[in-house]
Amino acid sequence: MKNTAIGSSWQEVQQDLFTAEERRESDLRVAVMLELIKARQEQGISQKKLEELSGVSQPVIARMESGKTSPQLDTVLKVLASLGKTLAVVPLEQE
Repeated sequence: MKNTAIGSSWQEVQQDLFTAEERRESDLRVAVMLELIKARQEQGISQKKLEELSGVSQPVIARMESGKTSPQLDTVLKVLASLGKTLAVVPLEQE
């Protein structure tokens, strides 16, 4: 592990602490939330407005977007649907 001025890089910490499967799951959660945030911002919708459209409370949306929670699939689908989006099941890219 190579140390920087303030410690290890995040990638090195991930390598040491998490299995490859845990890293893939984390990357997938982050990718979904980033797409959700992007869609909301591109449409000029506030978290409060998204609450009105989706029925998911603004604090839950905020926790989802910040990564402080791992939302249930039905919650993610409600929020995405209100943004005109959905999830797709596709093959993973082979590493």
